[in-house]
Amino acid sequence: MRLFLLAAFCGLTCLSAAAASAQTLHIALREDADILDPTLARSYVGRIVFAGLCDKLFDIDEKLQIVPQLALSYEWSDPKTLVLHLRPNVTFHDGEAFDADAVKYSLERHLTMQGSFRRAEISVIDHVAVVDPMTVRLVLKSPSSPLLAILSDRAGMIVAPKAAEAAGKDFGLHPVCTGPFQFTERVAQDRIVLDRYPGYWDSRNVHFDRVIYQPMPDSAVLMANLHTGGIDLAERVLPSDVAEARKDPKLRVIDSPSLWYNGITFNLAHGDRAKAPIGQSALLRQAFEAAIDRQALSEVVFNGLYSPTIQAVPASSPFYVPGFEAPARDLAKAVALVKQSGVPTPVVVSMNVPNTPDNTQTAEVIQAMVREAGFDLKINLIEFASSLSAAAQGDFESFLIGWSGRADADGDLYVFLHTGAGQNDGRYSNPVVDHALDTARGLTDVAARREQYRVLLEQERQDLPIIYLNHPVNIVGMSAKLSGFRPIPDGIIRLQGLSVSK
Repeated sequence: MRLFLLAAFCGLTCLSAAAASAQTLHIALREDADILDPTLARSYVGRIVFAGLCDKLFDIDEKLQIVPQLALSYEWSDPKTLVLHLRPNVTFHDGEAFDADAVKYSLERHLTMQGSFRRAEISVIDHVAVVDPMTVRLVLKSPSSPLLAILSDRAGMIVAPKAAEAAGKDFGLHPVCTGPFQFTERVAQDRIVLDRYPGYWDSRNVHFDRVIYQPMPDSAVLMANLHTGGIDLAERVLPSDVAEARKDPKLRVIDSPSLWYNGITFNLAHGDRAKAPIGQSALLRQAFEAAIDRQALSEVVFNGLYSPTIQAVPASSPFYVPGFEAPARDLAKAVALVKQSGVPTPVVVSMNVPNTPDNTQTAEVIQAMVREAGFDLKINLIEFASSLSAAAQGDFESFLIGWSGRADADGDLYVFLHTGAGQNDGRYSNPVVDHALDTARGLTDVAARREQYRVLLEQERQDLPIIYLNHPVNIVGMSAKLSGFRPIPDGIIRLQGLSVSK
């Protein structure tokens, strides 16, 4: 009898827990996010968390069109003056009113805060003027065609001025924005918890009381939690797990085009570790690339779903440059280039690799390929956020790292390749590339901008500060009970409209 009562009690308890959890959305992330400060952050999974925390001036839709968010509309008074008309009756999570002063504060914070990764993105802004409480004027140093797209990402996130001033550099420990959910707690490598903000301006499209983001770098653990209902949605499912997931009637798998690329960044001039042979010799980097079989890499690691590339933007982008397709592996060329470099073999190369199964396997396949050309690749597995910190400090020779991509090609190129840009971790600098990037920013015609990117690519292919490997697809796994999911090419999980059937 006692066993029966215990079982009954457990059943009631489990039912109660299930009822409570119906209001909670559990999202699995492939890594832990970095700092939750839009000015200082740089991780992809951090952008997913920000989608719940921090609204932006603009967003993008399924067709990569700019759509309103905190800015209801805009107009160009002239090629160097952008006027934003803001959404009224919006408040920050601490109750402070959202207005033009807050926009001015956040943009200036992006431009001036020490360590800002947004500075290079919006460096074209000369000054910000408040016209009235709901109108802001951005005066630019020069015309900028990608600016609206830039403001649809972290550079367009507006933080609460009073909270940001009070917290200073520690704002990321308790961020305060205008998004549908407000920050509750964070346990590193375990969870980030957000609770619904009752004062959200679009609350009718928010259907959960709580969202919990949980880092799950181990794909076996992630899939087990998907199958058992421990998580409701996985923002990335590995191609090798798709068939398994699709056999489960309780799950849905949605794959869609992405803006991503995966690549290898080299340290050319950032501290002592740039002195390694691979950082000092373009011939060695060319040899390293020639030894890689991109198609075989896609087949072995990604079930052939990832498209080989030598460009940052995918072929679906209007900024894709025809004539720059991924070459086949050329081992003889690789061996000859190593010999031409004059560096004795084996050429030792250290590579920082974020410690997920797909990254590990990618690095191991590359390790085997380049060994045949005379390279001894040392794989340094490292936690993702730590890998970003190491890159920012120049603590790497090479770095296997992906980029989630942007609607405008400037967001895929400028911050990584322009001299002094915030995410140019290898300190690459070339005047031809700088001129092409600066010129492209001032052009509005897509064909004219694409021609500048052709000039850039010709030079980048010689210098190889980054070896572009492939373009992934977005693969999201979720409970079949979830509805309202929108597959947008940037891969960011928008919480508005998501709901679960009872």
